Amino acid sequence: MTILEDELIELRREIHRNPELAGEERETAGLVAEQLRAAGLEVTTGVGGHGVLAVLDGSGDGPTVMYRADMDAVDVRYNSLSFPRSGRVFDESFASRVPDVAHLCGHDLHTAIGVGVARTLARDSEGVRGRLVFVFQPAEEPLQGARAMLQTGLAQRLAPRESYALHCAPFPAGTITVSPGYGLPGVDNIRIVLPGGDDAAVASVASAVEGIDSAGFPQSVADYRARFHALLDPEIAATRQESVSLAQWTERTPDGQPAAGIMLKVWPQERFPELRTRIERLAARAGGHVEYPYDDPFPAMVNSVELSTAAGLHLSTALGPESVLWGRASWPYNCEDFALFLREAPGAMLYLGVADTEAGMNGAPHTLDFAADERAIGHGVRAMTGLLTHRLTAGPEGDGPTPPVTGAGG
Repeated sequence: MTILEDELIELRREIHRNPELAGEERETAGLVAEQLRAAGLEVTTGVGGHGVLAVLDGSGDGPTVMYRADMDAVDVRYNSLSFPRSGRVFDESFASRVPDVAHLCGHDLHTAIGVGVARTLARDSEGVRGRLVFVFQPAEEPLQGARAMLQTGLAQRLAPRESYALHCAPFPAGTITVSPGYGLPGVDNIRIVLPGGDDAAVASVASAVEGIDSAGFPQSVADYRARFHALLDPEIAATRQESVSLAQWTERTPDGQPAAGIMLKVWPQERFPELRTRIERLAARAGGHVEYPYDDPFPAMVNSVELSTAAGLHLSTALGPESVLWGRASWPYNCEDFALFLREAPGAMLYLGVADTEAGMNGAPHTLDFAADERAIGHGVRAMTGLLTHRLTAGPEGDGPTPPVTGAGG
């Protein structure tokens, strides 16, 4: 490993020891800003909360390209899949010091990689033709931080042509997955209110809504991993072009009326109107009505076909075709705040493999014993440093041959 990789691993561990929930990322943002300023970047803090934005101007003219990393941790009581733990502990020397809060989604790795990419490119800005904007986003887990940062107008004034991000995934360390035209589902929050009803009536309506679920949550880490790997297989993925996963609970309205809380994660997002209509009809038949706490659904994250393909082809050349995997359907279950940045400037989220199955590191975000091979940090830095440099000199269309039709490694 290089000195930089060692430093980034230590940065990741420092963030891992001191995880901060959405909206509370003060210390994490401070660490990030300190390293970016030391690298010579122009840094703005407090963007949309604890967001950090840094600008690197290269030595020549060119477009503006944005790279985003997210910083918040999760509340393990409410935001993790409750599979049985393996009993193995991989972070014993740098475990979370905050009760019930941990980096189970890999945002500590995302942050360390983002810092590493910025430091690497700042060190050799002569090779940068254009402008790079590094966005370190707070509050990704509740899908609030991107909107808050964009509402400041700062990112829009920088006018990026393209946007990129990495996310940890349960694929082998040393691989990166691209999914042209696919991404992560949108989410809708719905409340079914039954005036004068009781908990039994709510349960009955909720049971009827369950019939909408076509994906279902995985039942074990092995099931989780198998479902993700299936999306690399063109034949299996072709049968999974639509998905709906559902979570539900019983609640009370402020005036004490019984209600069912429903969360739908949906791909493609064009299905939202149809699903809302179906649920409204179910509620009406039960003598109730539907409320939408957040008005409109949160949009799906959709990767650009052209730019994802261009990224995959570039990385195949730079890293070797065996290092690049091609996803052929939406990744179900999770949503992603990066969706809003992609609406401002098209691009792609790439999935960084962090698993080492032989060592027992599952690489599966939001599982209680999520563990990642830290060698993936250096791999992510090298991959994204090369890709961002390449995109500054490439045309905006992302033209190139079509991606391979096979699964792993193309």
